[in-house]
Amino acid sequence: MAGSRLRVIGAGRAGRALALALAQAGWRVGPVLGRGADVTGAAAGVDLLVIATPDAAVSSVAAGIEPVETTVVAHLAGSLGLTVVTPHQHRAAIHPLVALPSPELGAERLTAGAWFAVAGSDRAAMEVAEQVVADLGGRAFEVADADRAAYHAAAVIASNHVVALLGQAERVAASVGVPFEAYLDLVRSTLDNVAELGPAAALTGPAARGDQATIERHLAALDPAEREAYQAMADLAYRLAHRGSGDPGSSDPTATDL
Repeated sequence: MAGSRLRVIGAGRAGRALALALAQAGWRVGPVLGRGADVTGAAAGVDLLVIATPDAAVSSVAAGIEPVETTVVAHLAGSLGLTVVTPHQHRAAIHPLVALPSPELGAERLTAGAWFAVAGSDRAAMEVAEQVVADLGGRAFEVADADRAAYHAAAVIASNHVVALLGQAERVAASVGVPFEAYLDLVRSTLDNVAELGPAAALTGPAARGDQATIERHLAALDPAEREAYQAMADLAYRLAHRGSGDPGSSDPTATDL
């Protein structure tokens, strides 16, 4: 809520983006503590202390902070649970499900209706986490500690793996002199289809219609270094298209979609 006091440990993109966004939302935000800062008393005088360091450092940083009974200590790591911020009484996790490429652009995205995965060790911690999301105009969902690694894996698939696949599309297109930009409208319309219909109904292409001959032509045309990734994704597309059908020929092999 406006007037709440925040301190952030970690001067990377995520920590500074959150600090900027909450300052714009009316929080009282102290200077961000960077590498080498003395964090022993960092929990004093604030309502929320956020540890925005690399995941591997969260636990050791939390252990070096003197606990304050009234302060919620949170981290931003998607795959970590609440035990990493032990020994603090009120522990929270606030993971923005959005890419934060720079502090300034990240702050914009954090205040543009972003989704957040939250968790809290008790009601007080959960209320602060949910208030952060509300003040940013975001949407929250709760993820239990046992599920956070799988949740974060899905986030990596949805973001990082998509970018990696587009990198492959760019390489293959360049090999035949086609500009990558020509494919971007296809990507955008595909995402629109998924949003409207869901992944299974939005799927088109040779794997969806059981057209193995086209897949084999693709594999033969590709640089050997590109074939393993293509085959893996063709297998996933086939699995999606035919899940639960028990019928490899259930799609229309005469279809002319992509």
